[in-house]
Amino acid sequence: MEFAEVVRKRRMVRTYDPDRPVSPEIVDKIVKHGLRAPSAGFSQGWGFLVLTEQKDRDLYWAVTTGGDAEPVWRGDWLTRMRIAPVIIVCLANKSAYLDRYAQPDKGWTDKSEKHWPVPYWDIDTGFAALLMHLSAVDEGLGSCFFGIPVETTLSFKDAFGVPEEFNPIGTLTVGYKAADKKSPSLKRGHRPVDEVVHHGRWAAPQ
Repeated sequence: MEFAEVVRKRRMVRTYDPDRPVSPEIVDKIVKHGLRAPSAGFSQGWGFLVLTEQKDRDLYWAVTTGGDAEPVWRGDWLTRMRIAPVIIVCLANKSAYLDRYAQPDKGWTDKSEKHWPVPYWDIDTGFAALLMHLSAVDEGLGSCFFGIPVETTLSFKDAFGVPEEFNPIGTLTVGYKAADKKSPSLKRGHRPVDEVVHHGRWAAPQ
């Protein structure tokens, strides 16, 4: 597709075709596109857990939803999302950035977070997730980005052997789109451009 078409077609897809697996070649292509994302100091402080086997996907849903007894999430959307044949968990490693910027060409030797106006380790991992999301659209697939509930994060990390320094910023489901339901939030509509885009100055002086 042309890039403009990819952007125009991009949306969060929550319903997938259970009879159409995604080939390993396409999964590999999507993930590698994510690795082309920018990162501060070329720190590349990210990690991606790719789950394509049924048992691994089942485990993911079990540990991140709280199980059947006391589910953290409820709703039809979750039932539909579970069908996705590919799950990509995006994780950020803050220490990679603190270490990188303590090197001679950067010079923040104290490794303090106070130098950082925002957590670039999370932002950069989000950039990578967006490239994967757009790559899925370009391949004719659907994709959805969502977070892991805070109360299930440790269970998730324990279940999949995730090192302590890596923290999940969100998950992508990927698969061939089936008849999907639009999110009711879309009724809000896009905010007018002149409300959110400001040229030269945010507002005229009072």
